[in-house]
Amino acid sequence: MKYLSFLLLAATPAFADAPVVEAVTYSGGSFSVSLSHPDTGWDHYADGWRVELADGTILGTRVLAHPHVNEQPFTRSSQIIVPEGVDEVFVRTSNNVDGWADETTPFALN
Repeated sequence: MKYLSFLLLAATPAFADAPVVEAVTYSGGSFSVSLSHPDTGWDHYADGWRVELADGTILGTRVLAHPHVNEQPFTRSSQIIVPEGVDEVFVRTSNNVDGWADETTPFALN
């Protein structure tokens, strides 16, 4: 039974790192986020990013509909409304294998 446990653990997929936020800009109500991720094609690629408040409230999500294997890092933009008085938001990334990352990247709006 010991060997079976080891084999089962060895057979589980190795989860890749979440996409990395390389840069964020915000101007005129539009966020531009540059990501890098070792996309391998349709089987594993960065599939989105979203902007959140500190309490986890999602302000907007940018879906990435295809892999960017030969375009790293890459930048995509999205119109996202930020409530008045908010001076910091957080960007969370996703990939189609692991889903939304646990970690966020803070971004100061001022």
